[in-house]
Amino acid sequence: MAVAQDSLRVGIFPTTGSLGDTADAAAYLARVHDAGIDHVCCGDHVSFFVGAGLDGILQATALAMLHPTLPVMTGVYLLPLRHPVLVARQLSDLDQLAPGRLIFGVGIGGEDRHEVEICGVDPATRGRRMEESLSVLRRLLTGAPTTFHGEFFDLDEALVLPAPAAPTPIVVGGRSDAAARRAGRLGDGWLGIWNSPRRFNEVAAIVADEAARAGRDDPPTRHAMQVWCGIGDSKERARAHLAPAMEAFYQIPFEQFEKYSPYGTPDDVAGFLAPYVEAGCTMFNLIPQADDREAALAGAAAVKKLLAPA
Repeated sequence: MAVAQDSLRVGIFPTTGSLGDTADAAAYLARVHDAGIDHVCCGDHVSFFVGAGLDGILQATALAMLHPTLPVMTGVYLLPLRHPVLVARQLSDLDQLAPGRLIFGVGIGGEDRHEVEICGVDPATRGRRMEESLSVLRRLLTGAPTTFHGEFFDLDEALVLPAPAAPTPIVVGGRSDAAARRAGRLGDGWLGIWNSPRRFNEVAAIVADEAARAGRDDPPTRHAMQVWCGIGDSKERARAHLAPAMEAFYQIPFEQFEKYSPYGTPDDVAGFLAPYVEAGCTMFNLIPQADDREAALAGAAAVKKLLAPA
């Protein structure tokens, strides 16, 4: 099967762990690029469940330095756990190192409230903090002096230079209507996870309506899906790769994710994803599980060719 979509982009999370030493990591990213994958992704956690985590902007910087052209996307950076002025400085620095190569996916997190609490943030305030953080960050990234007096941040003439040469795309993740409205007001797109094609279409409409209400003349269009998937020569083998990986990461049974997490051959996975393209998805961030990293990469590249043939 194939879905004609010239603008469809497919990214890949290399692994949920280490890429190895620098030489191996650089060689792997070269293979990602050569396979036709559009961007490489990284997550972000401070102390997830059992203390696991890798800082998203630090990861993105490292990945950008390991390949000269491959874009990098954070999916998602837990912005409410950080101060937006410090984040603006990091994004400015990263843009100087790798101009125009970051897609900044942000979210509030949701699976581990303890992670939020130990960062000194009340989990009940995450949505409001995100609103303020995005408002401050978008202004700072223009290079203009920023004054802001809100519930969480109090700034007078904050300035972070140089501003990125081109605007850094900010894609807002989240499953709720509130997250969709946030994307409509303050994002360049919405990043979904664990939702149906019908829900994807509904959220895209919410985003567009909210952007219109906010009077934006640049409505968000970078709508994306983050998808765990299992790839193998049979559904049984692919599921055997996917289920334990997700259970280890999220600490809950795979059955709670199964209807949103495709597995099987590349044809099976592409067939599952095709309705999302029809619903308006322009980008997939795949988290493929397979026999090994190379099989996962080959599977992701095959899925892209099926969804967006050259």
